[in-house]
Amino acid sequence: MERTNEYGQPIGFALPDWQAPPFPPHATLTGASCRLEPLQSARHAHDLWQAQAEDPTSARWTYLFNGPFDDEAALEKWMTGAQASRDPQFYAIVVDERASGLAAYMRIEPKHGVIEIGNIYYSPRLSQTRAATEAMYLFMANAFELGYRRFEWKCDSRNLPSRAAASRYGFTYEGMFRQAIVYKNRNRDTAWFSVIDADWNAGLKAAYLQWLAPENFDAAGRQRSALSALTAPFVHARS
Repeated sequence: MERTNEYGQPIGFALPDWQAPPFPPHATLTGASCRLEPLQSARHAHDLWQAQAEDPTSARWTYLFNGPFDDEAALEKWMTGAQASRDPQFYAIVVDERASGLAAYMRIEPKHGVIEIGNIYYSPRLSQTRAATEAMYLFMANAFELGYRRFEWKCDSRNLPSRAAASRYGFTYEGMFRQAIVYKNRNRDTAWFSVIDADWNAGLKAAYLQWLAPENFDAAGRQRSALSALTAPFVHARS
């Protein structure tokens, strides 16, 4: 039943005990197959430069605000600036003691309980691996454990792999913001997705844990249950 105020106007559900979560501590998050480490140019630049070299076309940078980088010095210079940023708050995704990707918390709004994951760069050695999915789980689990209510994913509407990844990860598509951003001297229409705490607590977290469990993989490392099938019940149709 919809709530109304004293004027008979419909209003949102009450949050009488709402307290804003803390700004996320910039601390290492550890999983079974990867770690999220606060970005440090001195520690991570060389590894990431080697990892991105496995993508000779640099196509993985097309829809990011930065990159591709012409040489390791340019990447290191960008990282030196990025590591000092409070929002976005950058992390290196470390697998087998080597940085293999990047991502950041961004647009962090504790007073509303909203946080976004963005600036995602998965090198070829990280993409489509168990560690890649676990990295997303670590970001999401940490946000909800801190008390955030909404976890957002936004991307260029033309970035079809990113849109597919959002759905696989259990994000619900919410619509498109036309002409939202200018970057790399071109227009971006932005596709919006989200996961909310209700879905996380109702079973999305359990879906991730089921997929990540060792028994979900055979001796060759092939998944027995697809993550997209496990998260599908929490991806809502547009109303």
